[in-house]
Amino acid sequence: MLRAFISLISATMAFGCAGTKQNVSQPEMTSAVARITVDATFSETVEPTELQSALFHDEKAEPTDENQNQPSTPSDQVSLVSSETIDQETFAIPNIPPLPGENFEPSRHGLDLEEVIYSVYQSYPLLDAAIDSREVASGERLQTLGEFDRKFKAATENGPMGYYKTYRQNIGLVQPLYQGGELFAGYKIGRGNFQPWYKERQTNEAGEFKAGFSVPLSRNRDIDARRAALWRSTFGVDAVEPDIQAQLIGFVQEGTYAYWDWVAAGAKLVIADRILKLAEARTDRIRSQVENGFLDPPELTDNLRLVAERSGKRAFAERKLQQAAVKLSLYYRDASGEPLIPGPDQIPEFPEMREIDASRVEYDAALALERRPEIYALELLRRQLDIDHSEAMNDCLPDVDLVMAAAQDIGYQTDPKNDKGPFQLDAMLYVEVPIERRKARGKIQSVSGKISQLNAKRKLTEEKIVAEVEYAYAGLIGAYKQARQAEQAVGYAEDLARRERRNFEEGLSDLLKVTLREQYAVESAEKAVDAKLLYFREQADYRAALAEDQLPISQGE
Repeated sequence: MLRAFISLISATMAFGCAGTKQNVSQPEMTSAVARITVDATFSETVEPTELQSALFHDEKAEPTDENQNQPSTPSDQVSLVSSETIDQETFAIPNIPPLPGENFEPSRHGLDLEEVIYSVYQSYPLLDAAIDSREVASGERLQTLGEFDRKFKAATENGPMGYYKTYRQNIGLVQPLYQGGELFAGYKIGRGNFQPWYKERQTNEAGEFKAGFSVPLSRNRDIDARRAALWRSTFGVDAVEPDIQAQLIGFVQEGTYAYWDWVAAGAKLVIADRILKLAEARTDRIRSQVENGFLDPPELTDNLRLVAERSGKRAFAERKLQQAAVKLSLYYRDASGEPLIPGPDQIPEFPEMREIDASRVEYDAALALERRPEIYALELLRRQLDIDHSEAMNDCLPDVDLVMAAAQDIGYQTDPKNDKGPFQLDAMLYVEVPIERRKARGKIQSVSGKISQLNAKRKLTEEKIVAEVEYAYAGLIGAYKQARQAEQAVGYAEDLARRERRNFEEGLSDLLKVTLREQYAVESAEKAVDAKLLYFREQADYRAALAEDQLPISQGE
């Protein structure tokens, strides 16, 4: 009987774990991620270092004292792999695009901002990591559902020695109920010579079947620890969404910054290229005038100095453009998620600036209060605190549990009185009342304080959101006016520079005045680029303040 009972338990446990059995054996290595080669020529000339020798000896399977005392030969050392032998499939490093040509001009159909934002939505790694937090929250919720799992119970209790030799075996199932309480059913069989005071442990020949239920009548009826944990974890799953949206808003804002920095770097390269061409175009004419005695030689030297200086500034502008393109590649990616460094032929011009309507600010502020993830996150936190408060109120109630159980022995009777033969029905009522209820009252007080704190925090958060919208609007309006004024200043400075060059050609001015006028024009043009950059950055801030970026439903599922 005992062996059969143990076999039954083993078979049940094996069946229950069959769905979750995992193979923990070491996987067979089929391919290597990176290659390490041994260069014989290199190893013949370079002696092994102490670190290389130590690493080499650590990789031995079963080192002996004799092997450890012998130095490793140079041919055994691992050499550095040249860049030509690196597997391109292992390291997907984007190539830096070539430098722009001498006649560089922005394209009218270059890379659009929406393409960068779309790339952030589709393949930005940190956004993917944020989306994976859904799995974390879902897993935590699944853990709380485990409190409602059916539980298999089994026991074997035997006393083979002594005056009373007894053998008892029992198995059973317990099903917790979502409404509170639980259902239970089981089977037991008792054999042997039982003590007179333990006669209830004895069963008829074929054993005893028992089933029943337990129902809370007061405490734990509407809420208990299991349901409270499940509800909190459910709100925890929902709380992941505002966190994902908040990160998405930040990523789009950063990507937009990188995009406009790249566009601005292209615009400044155009300025540097044009001012360099002006100096180069004058060189031959000044050289001819110096050779003919119309100008002094220092004029040519000064212009050559100006060409060299402006060439250096153009090189600086090229470097800034390439750096901006590399930074943009963190947000601009291909379909497989690999970074794409945009080339100079993809640089667009600054689009037309649009002035925002002041009457929209109030409407946008109300819209931001509906969209911003901070408000929704605080709302979910409030719901979790409401669950804590309900659980604390539940702890104030007395425990009143009703238990009903029915049992029936089967088979031949083992006692002449046949006291196990009739059908048995038990009804029990258990009552437990906490007198002081300090645990419950303390929890109510603590949760009430947290709710008050949360209400104050939500009020301040709403005020901050409105202030951010107004702040972004003020920055956008100011940047728009600044950019318009900068464009006018560029027109005036370029007009003065043209006049001064014409006077110089007619012999009414000198190179110093021309240089100063052109420098003023360059500074005005660069300030205009900076003003436009500031405007479009402020536009990105306004977009972030309104929380316009949200994951689509298809991607959010």
